[in-house]
Amino acid sequence: MKLLLLLAFAFQVILSFPQVISITTGTMTTGAITTGDGVSLTYSQQGPGNGKQMLFIPGWRQTAAEWKKQVDYFAAAGFRVTTYDMRGHGDSAKPNFGYHVSRFAADLNDLLTKLGLKDLTIVSHSMGCSVTWAFWDQYPSSRKLIKKLVLVDQSADFVIDPNWPKHKAEELAAIFTPDAVYNTAHDMAAQTPPLVKSMLTSSVSEADYNWIMAQNKKMSDANAATLLIDHAFKDWRDVLPRINVPTLVIAGELSIFPATGVEWVASQIPCAKHYTFSAAEKGSHFMFWENPTKFNSLVKNFVTE
Repeated sequence: MKLLLLLAFAFQVILSFPQVISITTGTMTTGAITTGDGVSLTYSQQGPGNGKQMLFIPGWRQTAAEWKKQVDYFAAAGFRVTTYDMRGHGDSAKPNFGYHVSRFAADLNDLLTKLGLKDLTIVSHSMGCSVTWAFWDQYPSSRKLIKKLVLVDQSADFVIDPNWPKHKAEELAAIFTPDAVYNTAHDMAAQTPPLVKSMLTSSVSEADYNWIMAQNKKMSDANAATLLIDHAFKDWRDVLPRINVPTLVIAGELSIFPATGVEWVASQIPCAKHYTFSAAEKGSHFMFWENPTKFNSLVKNFVTE
């Protein structure tokens, strides 16, 4: 009886650790990890196994597939490129719990641990930056795995405090009132299409817009609403000065986030530089999709310098 109890305990301990399964074909590996709370996250790795490690994190309601213009480029350039779908997103499992940035940071820590990623450049977009900041804040012992950061178009606090003077909202690129966040969350089906449209320039084709919307719809409106509310009311200003790795902050002149507020993020990180995509460079919130040539060159130069 004692042996059975011991075996049962050991089995539960094993299950409590993130698990990983994978299939490798040539230089591509696809698979899934199981997080500490039992959620399966899909991932893909491309490029030579001995290449410099890069991890691309998408934003709210976005998928790993939306980094395909970067994955193809950097894998061909000799980098080992990892992408993954966050919980509830893309092809990952869609539980009815865990839609908090803090839990997404735990998922990221699970991913890095299970895949053995180190000397890593993380490229994160929009809410992916919030996940990265939460990871940095919550897992100081894992910071040693990170070599560089690329933070793409995210303000540190994007809900306007009604008590702020006007210049404070402009300084931080705070673009939503509290009411606007809740109104969007409670009418997600109607609000998401125009919101996504506002993140792109008019030069994006209808086919591309429809594809991006299809990626968005892989996440349920209910889970997206829960996550949006949690994400929106986070304030990362006290985390930024504690980032001590070289960081590139990228903004867009045409983004929904005013470039001055994203540039402010760079000013708070001791080892940061910034670049703002101009209107002529298609500097939307999705500049990496609209101008991959410029984006990829900029990031590659930063990673290799």
